[in-house]
Amino acid sequence: MERSIPIRKNGRKAWLLAAAFLFTAGLSACGSEVTDSPYRMEERDFSSVSRTGEAELFAEALCVPDESGAYEDTAITAEAAALFSLEDGTVPYYKNIYERLYPASITKVMTALVAIRRGNPEDLVTVTEDAVITESGASLCHIQPGDQLTLEQLLYGLMLPSGNDAGAAIAVHIAGSISAFADMMNEEAMAIGATGSHFVNPHGLTDPEHYTTAYDLYLIYNEAMKEPEFRKIVGTSSYYAEYVNAAGETVSQTWKAGNQFLTGDRETPDGVTVTGGKTGTTQAAGYCLIISSEGDSGNEYISVVLKADSRPSLYDNMTNLMNKIVN
Repeated sequence: MERSIPIRKNGRKAWLLAAAFLFTAGLSACGSEVTDSPYRMEERDFSSVSRTGEAELFAEALCVPDESGAYEDTAITAEAAALFSLEDGTVPYYKNIYERLYPASITKVMTALVAIRRGNPEDLVTVTEDAVITESGASLCHIQPGDQLTLEQLLYGLMLPSGNDAGAAIAVHIAGSISAFADMMNEEAMAIGATGSHFVNPHGLTDPEHYTTAYDLYLIYNEAMKEPEFRKIVGTSSYYAEYVNAAGETVSQTWKAGNQFLTGDRETPDGVTVTGGKTGTTQAAGYCLIISSEGDSGNEYISVVLKADSRPSLYDNMTNLMNKIVN
């Protein structure tokens, strides 16, 4: 399920109003059909947008691609990639920015966003059987049914070791079931204009109906970075968790982030500091990474690489993206 969505060159104003319309209309993704090309301006009717000032204010905060960022770069070999400048709203480089692809565990950025906004970090969560993940190769934080952790601890287990089991535990705690939580994820996606995305689970294990785009991942990560709790978690390289299991015994684990820039296992370009990020890998998705970073000037950036063919290639691609940061 990988379909290309063409980039439409219809002008900054039309694009901004399109994003704003989706936000102000309060669309719900639950049970709705996802269009083949959600950014096609000629298929949108903006006659109902009455709160023009509010719409433009919302949209002006978004990064908007133009022709200058769509150039060939042989150093970017991944299927899709983009660099977003949060300072001036530009997209200095992009490739296949609207192509629908599997996000793998980058899905967990949306999971964390929904959990932070609809839950309480201090909530005590009892892990259920839903957290038992049997798929071969699935990443886990190794929690067990009956374990009792805080929601905050589960968020670290979700984002650092990329625990699919933590994702399931969070979903059931917040929404009562995996499917109900996926509905919340889709509602949040539509609310922020991520119309090229559809989620069916909180962890990113492959499903034909679970997909997103490089641009939507920027929207989702950018929204998540508005939450101090999210910034704190994704900027952490390791985390010590101590909790109680079903037998009342104390269990402890140390979880390490998978983002090699954050852990120091991979050097960042001169003048760039990585402030957070999330990896994702499955056979269908390839090797994926989204990160936030700052230049020496303090300007913030979000960069995305989707479907690289190996882990070394993934980090080479991301390094090449960060080399485009103007300090």
